[in-house]
Amino acid sequence: MQDKHKKFTSLAEARVNKLIKSIKLIGNLANKASYAYTDAEVKQMFRAIQEELDAARRKFASDGKNGGDEFRFK
Repeated sequence: MQDKHKKFTSLAEARVNKLIKSIKLIGNLANKASYAYTDAEVKQMFRAIQEELDAARRKFASDGKNGGDEFRFK
């Protein structure tokens, strides 16, 4: 059991840190001097992110496997 917990904490730390870095990179896209975007596109991005966060949280609550596809603008 200890090995499983050690593996979990090791992977969780690495993946959460990778996610935090990616979120910071997404935040860099807000620079209007370098990028053009609409409010609708921003809402779409954050809706997709929130949906995946919600799905991940549900997996911990129910041990299920429900995730979405890759993000694409519609």
